[in-house]
Amino acid sequence: MAGALVALVITAGITLSLGQGLRILVDQGLATESPANLAKAIGLFFVLVLGLAFGSFARFYLVSWIGERVVADIRKKVFNHLIDLHPGFFEQNRALEIQSRFTADTTVLQSVIGSTVSIALRNALMLVGGLALLFVTNAKLASVIMLGFPLVIAPILFFGRRVRALSRLSQDRVADVGSYVGESLTQIKTVQAFNHQPHDRSFFANVSEQAFDVARQRIRQRAWLTTLAISLVMGAVGIVIWIGGLDVIHGRISAGELAAFVFYSLLVGVAAGAITEVIGELQRAAGSAARLFELLETRSDFERPSGTVTGQLPTPIRGRLDLEDLHFAYPTRPEKAAIDGLSLTVEPGETLALVGPSGAGKSTLFDLLLHFHSPLGGHIRIDGVDIATLDLTSLRRCFALVPQNPALFHGTVADNIRYARPDATAEAVEEVARIAHAHEFIRGLPQGYQTPLGDNGTGLSGGQKQRLAIARALLSDAPILLLDEATSALDAESEHLIQEAMPALTDNRTTLVIAHRLATVRDADRIAVMDQGRLLAVGSHEELMAGNALYQRLARLQFRDSTT
Repeated sequence: MAGALVALVITAGITLSLGQGLRILVDQGLATESPANLAKAIGLFFVLVLGLAFGSFARFYLVSWIGERVVADIRKKVFNHLIDLHPGFFEQNRALEIQSRFTADTTVLQSVIGSTVSIALRNALMLVGGLALLFVTNAKLASVIMLGFPLVIAPILFFGRRVRALSRLSQDRVADVGSYVGESLTQIKTVQAFNHQPHDRSFFANVSEQAFDVARQRIRQRAWLTTLAISLVMGAVGIVIWIGGLDVIHGRISAGELAAFVFYSLLVGVAAGAITEVIGELQRAAGSAARLFELLETRSDFERPSGTVTGQLPTPIRGRLDLEDLHFAYPTRPEKAAIDGLSLTVEPGETLALVGPSGAGKSTLFDLLLHFHSPLGGHIRIDGVDIATLDLTSLRRCFALVPQNPALFHGTVADNIRYARPDATAEAVEEVARIAHAHEFIRGLPQGYQTPLGDNGTGLSGGQKQRLAIARALLSDAPILLLDEATSALDAESEHLIQEAMPALTDNRTTLVIAHRLATVRDADRIAVMDQGRLLAVGSHEELMAGNALYQRLARLQFRDSTT
């Protein structure tokens, strides 16, 4: 930044010196009709031009470097903040709109910091220096120029506020365009399967036109701002040339002095016009910065206040879970309890199946265990330690999650298995893949473990994705397994392979499984029946079939296997 400022001052100083060079050229070169004096004046001019060229190189390089550096740091800061925010934030805010802020708004800042700020500073220096030299050259004519300045400042202030408001709105509309495109392309099969393209084209055209209308209003305000500034400044310059011309005719000033004054007047006029233009860009950047800082100022719901992270888990972790009078309601539906007074103990190494109708609170319980949401009341303890006293890294290291719809990422097969433990060796990755019955199909891929996967594992079957998710969970080697039953929507062969992998996955681990099949329920040590956030009963399949009406109904309707 220091180097960029020095280069800015030097280039502005050289540009301002050109006016004095012009005065010397007219008064000592042309007026004296001396070839020698003309050669000296031209030589000085070329020296100034070379200095200006090299100074401009340094200014452009350093200011552009600063722009790239600042934007890279902002992107890292925003991303680091976003990936620590609670999942509820992304349920209430469109992820693709946030992504647009992250990309489009940082691009605007990059342009402004790497270019517009430089132009603004350079022209500000030219404006101040030009005004000073105007008074040095001719105080009377400079006073005439100054009379026009209040007329220039007023529209800058008036239109500047309007441009800033419209710039923020314009960025919001651009974000709407980007998020709609991303959503449609992500779900392209559904779009085409329902022949939804005509509606999407119509809706997207409407969104695009809204963005265009706001941008048009912003451009109109900026155009008026520039037009008024140039008209007023150049009008003042014209008046000055008229007054100065009369002074030259009457011998009160030299032609060189008038030439220098006109040069500085034009310099000041151009600088003022450029500043009015870049003010619009700066206002646009302010809108983008505000959107980014909104993200940075968003506080996570599960932040631990300093001084509360005092818990220490035993080594090794046995995996006992104690849930005591848990209460929770989602912020969007505070009147409806998602978990209502739930108390439950799961012994180390035990497999507990959670069953209940949709909305019973089974998935919400998983979210509370992983602290994606904070309970409104009650306690969750692991081996007797309240998880509210643990830092989130230590807490989540206790769990391995296998969701019903496994999340796979852009990268290789090995990268996706290694996601649980990035430092795992290739041998460890292959070992867990064998246990998960994934090694055979991985070997059949074009590049084996180094085969790149598309977004969310495009190209793999449901069963293959699930086996990769199981391999990932095995690699994490966590003492507690959370399993949203992985076989409920698979074909018979895939289900058989995954069922074969299950004993290795649950062995010596405390396991909570959201059960959709009777086979899973019967393999569990105990079954917990939930409904509307409450725990209704806990027992074996036979006990619950004999004594719980809800379980009997679920067994007949929900579980696809025979209940007899």
